[in-house]
Amino acid sequence: MVADPGSPGTVRTSRRLNEPQSALVEARFDGTPRLVNRLGVALVREEWRVVDRWWTEEPVQRRYFELVLESGQNVVVFRDEERGGWFSQRGA
Repeated sequence: MVADPGSPGTVRTSRRLNEPQSALVEARFDGTPRLVNRLGVALVREEWRVVDRWWTEEPVQRRYFELVLESGQNVVVFRDEERGGWFSQRGA
């Protein structure tokens, strides 16, 4: 934790830049998101897979989706296929 220099006595939690955050995703039968954090998906703009570090003890296998929600918000979510679970990640 890091002291916030702008506010005496307050503490803020530091976290890594661009760290994935848990997301609540309801997927269709084919795995594409239907709802993200209870908001409907209006459009799937792009989908891609990342398979990396397969030679290590911590391989990465993710299925990413760039989406437009019914609210107009753009979001990128991924399914961690190694550990399970859905996450959102902001671009740098």
